[in-house]
Amino acid sequence: MREGVRLLAAVAASLAAIALVAGAGLAGVLVPASFVALMVPIAVVILRPAGRLRAARGTLGVVAPGAIALAARAGGVLGEKGAGWAAGALAVVMMAAVTPHFARMAYQSARRGILNQHVLLEAGALAGIVGGVIGLTGLLPRYPTAAFFAVTVLITTYHTFSEWLSLLVKTRSSQAVKKLLDLRPDMARVVRDGTEAEVGLDQVAVGDLVRIRPGERVPVDGLVRSGYSALDLSMVTGEPVPVERGTGEEVTGGSVNGTGTLLVQVTRVGEETFLAQIVRHVEDARALKPGILHLVDRVLRLYTPLVLAASALALAAWLAGSAAAGELDVRRAIFAALSVLVMGYPCAVGIAAPLAIVRGAGEAADDGIVMRTGEAFQTLRQVRTMVLDKTGTLTLGRPAVRGIEARGRAEDDLLTLAAAAESSSEHPLARAVVAAAHDRGLTWPEAGEFTSLTGLGVAAEVAGRRVLAGRPALLAEHGIDTTPLDAAIDSWTSTGHTAIAVAVDHAPAGVIALGDTLRPEAAETVAALRRIGITPVLVTGDNRRAAAHLAAQAGIDQVHAEVHPGDKAAIVRDLQANGQKVAMAGDGINDAPALMQADVGIAMGTGTDIAMESADIILVRDHLRLLLTAHRISRTSYRRVKQNVALAFAFNGIGIPAAATGLVYPVWAMIAMAASVTAIFANSIGARPALLFQAISSVGRRPADPAGTVQSPAGEGVPA
Repeated sequence: MREGVRLLAAVAASLAAIALVAGAGLAGVLVPASFVALMVPIAVVILRPAGRLRAARGTLGVVAPGAIALAARAGGVLGEKGAGWAAGALAVVMMAAVTPHFARMAYQSARRGILNQHVLLEAGALAGIVGGVIGLTGLLPRYPTAAFFAVTVLITTYHTFSEWLSLLVKTRSSQAVKKLLDLRPDMARVVRDGTEAEVGLDQVAVGDLVRIRPGERVPVDGLVRSGYSALDLSMVTGEPVPVERGTGEEVTGGSVNGTGTLLVQVTRVGEETFLAQIVRHVEDARALKPGILHLVDRVLRLYTPLVLAASALALAAWLAGSAAAGELDVRRAIFAALSVLVMGYPCAVGIAAPLAIVRGAGEAADDGIVMRTGEAFQTLRQVRTMVLDKTGTLTLGRPAVRGIEARGRAEDDLLTLAAAAESSSEHPLARAVVAAAHDRGLTWPEAGEFTSLTGLGVAAEVAGRRVLAGRPALLAEHGIDTTPLDAAIDSWTSTGHTAIAVAVDHAPAGVIALGDTLRPEAAETVAALRRIGITPVLVTGDNRRAAAHLAAQAGIDQVHAEVHPGDKAAIVRDLQANGQKVAMAGDGINDAPALMQADVGIAMGTGTDIAMESADIILVRDHLRLLLTAHRISRTSYRRVKQNVALAFAFNGIGIPAAATGLVYPVWAMIAMAASVTAIFANSIGARPALLFQAISSVGRRPADPAGTVQSPAGEGVPA
């Protein structure tokens, strides 16, 4: 990558510049040792993906300039004058060829009246150039030529390093829209004038008939004209229970057809389709997502003018003071002003946030959490409202037997008969009944005379008994009075469950209720969220009674029921209107706009790709308690960022007054830089440098599947 090459070039230039000014004493040891110990291993890691041989050659190329410069100085080939010219060449190359974009950004910022880190960088770097030029020309006596130029090289290198680190944690371009469009097949099987032909989706018009075979993804929105099947809508809505569709009923593009063949009349094309609307909602939410004011930028808005003022004040004070004393000391005045600018650049500030984020991302990965954006690290701690989707988030997201009401027989007997009848069916609800019987350790004889009654259920002979299992309408069609079962059916269906009516030997035998299951940890997690000051809010497309029932189980008071897919983002936006930070946790395609709209979007690891691409945080281990873990990591990461910023400015706070005396040799600025960077590195990474090396290695790779390996963190900046 271009940024990696730029950093390698900067490291090579800095090693050469340090070698040109290296000497005996503390400065001669501290600067080279700290820089080499940090930057050379990083260079090796950047080069490693190129292969062992090329990485070795690249590393040699990085360290060779420094080794040559050191040998030239030690051998007397380069004297003070030659070292000054060599250091000056390095400084010019760094500013003009390696990092010219820094000057452009500084110019654009200054023109707009924004005094940020780029402005301060260029002020410090130019101060080093000016000091070096003064030394080369001999305009003023006893100026440390090579040292001033070397400071310029080192300043720009550390800033390049901070830019590189920011790349590690910069928000990756979301591929949510692309993945949404990938759900839509490119071709459709159109039936015109009795002839079936495959055509491009852009050639399909409203009113066309499209045939959809078993297992195929539905290419269009439309109405079923003939056929019957159960459609898997989980990729679209997140709902776990397949929806049965027959003549006159609507199907949605992106869903997956089950075992039947459907003939569908197209009702919407282009921008009017469900998927196109979701794409639009995702884009709108991304555009409306509030920006974040960075902590570092806010501090620098005050700090930068103070440094510039301190430099001007040092110049004026020395000129006025020396003139008043009877001997104008221009040399010391200029030296003090330049030294303040050089010492004032907080090179470690640029790495304060990225290093803390890299550490937090590593800790999160250990717990099964992928922090995809740096904003998530900083914003989650401020969240006061957590919007929770129902299916797949608060619940397990798969149908299971939730209750059995038997008439005149034991529950296990009813479940055994139903499982025997359903065992030959491929329907997901039938499989759920069979799974429940297996879980209870039940066994049953093989069913005979099995018949699948499309859209209704099944009929079979089980141990000499005639068993019907399916919709209540199935029993009614066979002349069986379902009145004894009506109360149980109404009770379960009103709370969002699916009721399977069972009849044995032409008599109603009971009801088996299926539905999603609340996660075992859901209630405990909701209670813990309340304890840390976060209000949980349930958002679901279920009816009000079903939503209220589940909310009561989870301990949630605020409920939004019967919510259409496109309205979830609007609910999040309304909650944000009062200035509160809002997080959204979900797993379906219909959750994507809300995940994008929320200040922090959190996707369950078993959710759709679209949800995960739209989210800031992914819970790979698919456990709700990780919401609390992520919140804790956010708090500790932000605390570490503040510690890093304080450390960075502490060195500058000490160095600027010292530089204003006009007595501080520029190499001490290099020592301060090395010390502050080392301190921040130790505070952020500590005994786990592998976290940084892993993050560097991940740049440029194709992001891994969140359900498998953890991808590198992304995101930028530090909010206020």
